[in-house]
Amino acid sequence: MEQRDWTDGHVERWKPVLPELDPDVEGAVTRMKKLSVHLRRVREQSLVDFDLDRQEFDTLHKLAGRGGKAAPSELAADLDLAPASVTGRLDALERRGFVRRTPSTTDRRRVDVELTAEGRSTWIGAMDVLGNEEERLLGVLDKDERGLLNAMLRRVMVVAEARGGAAWD
Repeated sequence: MEQRDWTDGHVERWKPVLPELDPDVEGAVTRMKKLSVHLRRVREQSLVDFDLDRQEFDTLHKLAGRGGKAAPSELAADLDLAPASVTGRLDALERRGFVRRTPSTTDRRRVDVELTAEGRSTWIGAMDVLGNEEERLLGVLDKDERGLLNAMLRRVMVVAEARGGAAWD
């Protein structure tokens, strides 16, 4: 017999109230929401553990995603922020030793922002906490099942993104 989870009881409670409720749809959506909340809590705890706030992590993450080096204007675009907001973030990260600003080698009017070794190590540490939890959770599925789950969720997301008209990050 398959193990039951909290959502099984949730669906059972609602089925008599809403007879037209599709238990598979309700079960899948409820589980995705609960899983998302769980992973958000793990991520937030990792930020606490690494003494990062969400803005600091996001900025380090975007910088790492650009190979560890970017112009402040590129980070502002990636973060969808005004350049002045990014300057404040970079000031704080530089004080902590997580980034350094250096004159651009290609344009002397420009400054490049680089992740320091400490910044990269802190970012990777926070990322590893979440990555380990994702591996733990999805480790109950074999490789083919993970591929199938990924493909099915992609099909659902294509429909969601087409309706929403926006890319999500």
